[in-house]
Amino acid sequence: MIYNNVDFDTYFRNYPDTDGYFGKYGGQYVSDELKAAMKEIDTAYNTICKSSKFISELRRIRKEFQGRPTPISHLERLSNKLGNVQLYVKREDLNHTGAHKLNHCMGEALLAKYMGKKKVIAETGAGQHGVALATAAAYFGLECDIYMGSVDIKKQAPNVARMKILGANVVEVTDGLATLKEAVDAAFNAYARDYKNCIYCIGSVVGPHPFPMMVRDFQSVVGIEAREQFLEMTGLLPDAVVACVGGGSNSMGMFAGFLNDPVDIYGVEPLGRGEKLGDHAASLKYGEEGVMHGFNSLMLKDENGDPAPVYSVASGLDYPSSGPEHAFLHDIGRVKYDVVDDDETINAFFELSRLEGIIPAIESSHAVAYAMKLAKKMKRGSILINLSGRGDKDMDYIIEKYGIR
Repeated sequence: MIYNNVDFDTYFRNYPDTDGYFGKYGGQYVSDELKAAMKEIDTAYNTICKSSKFISELRRIRKEFQGRPTPISHLERLSNKLGNVQLYVKREDLNHTGAHKLNHCMGEALLAKYMGKKKVIAETGAGQHGVALATAAAYFGLECDIYMGSVDIKKQAPNVARMKILGANVVEVTDGLATLKEAVDAAFNAYARDYKNCIYCIGSVVGPHPFPMMVRDFQSVVGIEAREQFLEMTGLLPDAVVACVGGGSNSMGMFAGFLNDPVDIYGVEPLGRGEKLGDHAASLKYGEEGVMHGFNSLMLKDENGDPAPVYSVASGLDYPSSGPEHAFLHDIGRVKYDVVDDDETINAFFELSRLEGIIPAIESSHAVAYAMKLAKKMKRGSILINLSGRGDKDMDYIIEKYGIR
């Protein structure tokens, strides 16, 4: 399929290019010293990603440790309430540790072992990436440092406890807004000081090349499985695919399975409290081109051109930029990016819980909320939602802030 002069038959061979660009987005905006570290990671990854030994080991881990493939569930009661459109969810909440994050963390930790590194470090917002990396570090016998903003530490106490039980060192970040951006800043600084002994396992399809490519590749198992499963269940492809977008790892993994199909694809960003700068984190809808954390993409900027303060009810989505591949797919129009606000998200959280017995992560609830709106517009057809994580981590916060509806 060719879309706006991009050939999706050969898309994954050509994007990113050898310099790490998806069109004008991506690249490697880091110091010369860190460029050497990035080259080491790029060389190692491109060597082992074609290795039958590495692929076989990763497949074994996914099957025997992670519990993959995760299933697809038909949301029959919710579909009936909304009308005639049939909703389905890809159940990444049933992946070990409760979210999609382990898909790339096991791959990155396996890469770290191959490279002879002793420690993995990372940032986390909602805590799912931190829990996943702590799990991978325990599995492979690696040290693990997780940087997390103090605001998110308070919101996500259950995941903080999980990380510590798994043996990770949780480093509290108090700078700035003390959320995801500041956690990334701190983790990058720590990596720059000790890159010879450790590897920074970025938690999304962001950062300098090769991380957007690597994380996409590891997460593509979600879309590949989902496509096969949906065809087996229904004999057809879905009419639409929906996933939430912060940095964009779960969505990029899901979209990868359907980019070359005649399927509408929707990425859902957090509108938060509204359109005013500082009240949302919708960088693809409201942002402009800019560089942060080592990559060029669309980002929300303040009056000085620096990353703007952002907000989302979902700790995993409050990031002022998005992955460079998302920015590219946005520009060429292959993926439609839209928003839902906090109220719509929390309503979807309770609707899915009450009607289907599935408590979703607040991040995933953004995708559910958008799919509910889309179903009312479509009148007929099917929608496949990536349910990127479970809501155990969010329940105390939801009850405290919103009560039981």
